[in-house]
Amino acid sequence: MDTPEPPLVNEIPVDAAERSLVDDVRQLVSDGRTLVEAELAYHKSRLTLAGRTAKGMAGWIALALSLVFFALMALVMGLLLGLSTLIGPWGATVVAVLLLLGSAGLSGWAALRRWHAMEREMAEGAPE
Repeated sequence: MDTPEPPLVNEIPVDAAERSLVDDVRQLVSDGRTLVEAELAYHKSRLTLAGRTAKGMAGWIALALSLVFFALMALVMGLLLGLSTLIGPWGATVVAVLLLLGSAGLSGWAALRRWHAMEREMAEGAPE
């Protein structure tokens, strides 16, 4: 009572005259399913790699921004100490605050210009 196991893949006749349209459609669907599964696996592995890379980059970017912050704080302290001998501590504080506010204003103005340029480009490319 030993029955042979059915084959894993149905043998489809190679000769086109022996194949039916149903066999061809079944093979097409099978090939399409295989292709979709392979594409999904490929993109999943790419996203996994990108996620791991982004996580590592985030730590290094946070460290770099922290170091830049402390460097700017050292610059401000140096400015205050250097100017306080010339114009006094209150004058040095006023000069440092005005320089920082001016720099912040210029940065905000540059960001606003870029925002408006992006809005113009988006409006030009928008379908009507």
